[in-house]
Amino acid sequence: MCGFVTVYSANPLNQIKPAQIEQGLKSIIHRGPDEGRVWQSNDQRMIMGHTRLSIIGLDNGIQPIHSTDGALHIVVNGEFYDFEKIRYELIRQGCKFVTQSDSEIALHLYQLYGTKGLEKLRGEFALVLFDQRQNLVIAMRDRAGVKPLFVAEDQGRYYFASEIKAIIDSGVRAVWDEASYNTRAFYLKNNTLFQNVQSVPAGHMMTLTPSGVTQQCYWDIDYPDADTLNASTLSDADAIQQVHDAIEESVKLRLRADVPIGVYLSGGVDSSAILGMATQLAGKPFDAYNLSFGEMEDYDENRFARLAAEKNGARFHTVPVTQKDLADNFEKAVWHNETPFFNAHGVAKYILSGIVQDAGNKVVLTGEGADEVFGGYPHFKRDMALFNTQGQNPDDVQAILQKMKANQAGYTQQGMPADVEWLTQQLGHGVSWLDNQAGWFKELQNVYADSQIERFGDVEPYRIFFNQLDHRKLAGIDPVHRSMYLWAKSFLPNFVLTTLGDRMEMAHSVEGRVPLLDHRVMELAATLPVHLKVRGNTEKFVFREAMKPYLPEELYKRKKHYFRAPPSTLMQQGPLFELVNDTLNSSSLDALPFFDSKKVRRLLAEMPKMSPQRLALLDPMLMELTSLCILQRKFNLASTPSVYKEAA
Repeated sequence: MCGFVTVYSANPLNQIKPAQIEQGLKSIIHRGPDEGRVWQSNDQRMIMGHTRLSIIGLDNGIQPIHSTDGALHIVVNGEFYDFEKIRYELIRQGCKFVTQSDSEIALHLYQLYGTKGLEKLRGEFALVLFDQRQNLVIAMRDRAGVKPLFVAEDQGRYYFASEIKAIIDSGVRAVWDEASYNTRAFYLKNNTLFQNVQSVPAGHMMTLTPSGVTQQCYWDIDYPDADTLNASTLSDADAIQQVHDAIEESVKLRLRADVPIGVYLSGGVDSSAILGMATQLAGKPFDAYNLSFGEMEDYDENRFARLAAEKNGARFHTVPVTQKDLADNFEKAVWHNETPFFNAHGVAKYILSGIVQDAGNKVVLTGEGADEVFGGYPHFKRDMALFNTQGQNPDDVQAILQKMKANQAGYTQQGMPADVEWLTQQLGHGVSWLDNQAGWFKELQNVYADSQIERFGDVEPYRIFFNQLDHRKLAGIDPVHRSMYLWAKSFLPNFVLTTLGDRMEMAHSVEGRVPLLDHRVMELAATLPVHLKVRGNTEKFVFREAMKPYLPEELYKRKKHYFRAPPSTLMQQGPLFELVNDTLNSSSLDALPFFDSKKVRRLLAEMPKMSPQRLALLDPMLMELTSLCILQRKFNLASTPSVYKEAA
């Protein structure tokens, strides 16, 4: 894993100086503290900076990497798996390699096959390639969006970087994107909270020439139509074996490194299964790291993690995290995240990664992605019970529906926003996670400033979200798969893989590898009927069965448990809530363009009288507001109103 920042200008006279890129690299030195370099083309059109975390090819993998004829130049963040096989084939065809790094295969794949060759890459990565002869820039992001890649256009220059702060510190002014915030486009689309800075979408390739920019999707999730899946005769046993074999191959590929590998062990099925399979494949024990919120038992999974560690002979490391730890590290974690927290679990992950770094680990395997790929979230189970009972036991479905009636606090039952109702009409069914998010968004709008309501009150974020999608991917597929697809196009890359993935890991120079988001695993899972993913009260059925040999019995039977840090409002005399209270009663809140400070402080004053249920609903909002205040202060974000041009 590494970090980079590049700047291209069609006009050489418009190019920035290497010193500015060096400043941008300094801000992301945590991504690659081992070595770095800045290179500028002779014609001054392109400048590329890279900071490296050496994992493969330790002694000679410095970047940018250049072709022997001096025509091609590349910077890469991430890992390419099975690269030795590709490298061997490229050498047979006459390619001359100058490093031992896996990154170099991308340069030669392009050299032989053009952009089509880059589609042979497998892994978690972001790259920028400059073809000097063609005056062409290619920016590419991995299929699931595990690795970040940001782009900004400013004064005729195009910036590509691994983190937004590298763009800002290279000379682009930090300005709030008020439209992005007010439409939740920083989650629902590929916008960010920074004006004119966007993410390159997962599975996309962007090409830049003097004549303009084009963007194409080179990979997407393909769910077969519902009728085809419902007619499937695939047996449970065959499906379980296929899933097992695909995950085994993915884990095996991710055990390749020239440095030690550890495992993040949450105490859930996903990470425990990865630990078990990796241990069997490697034939040796791993260091396993678990976060423990010992002061709040309802949020602590240490006992279950310890069971998985004992089954696999792992060297088990408990990382205790208190409310004081969360408060002390909140600001640093938000700066790394560049987007708000709604729970302090991202801060806890930041602390965990620091401990892993201190122990000398550069690489960890994680279980992220199982819920997205195999239907593990409760909202997917709810969608199944409401909209698809194919292959399900009627008694199980009724039990789920009865439980839903008793626990509807997370879903808005009346007063649903008009654009959510419209989206429901377009799909022909509801989307549970989207209903939940819309209810939370309505709560947030209660503390908006009048100026924001006046400018954005009529904007319909969920209509905008739906309109940006490739509707061919939604046609005819199962309602549960539609829900999963919508999640994969929004919260997976823009929240899960940021706050609980790359940004908190790379803050401490730790590379997280995610076997369950290998694109071949995702492609296989997409072809499986819903009843193989959600079966009655059992979520991730086929995954759970495939991983059963690697799990302690108690974990195998355990239901989904969200990884959450204890909410700040549960301990209103504690350090974390004190941080929230102090921040929202400071001038930092007044500097934000979004909120009416009086409404927020009135809410804070009323909290001692609120019910636990009401506090639980408000806690994510307070986390977000606190995060925004910190972003305002850390990045010195300006508020420059702009005309909102997004077409609904």
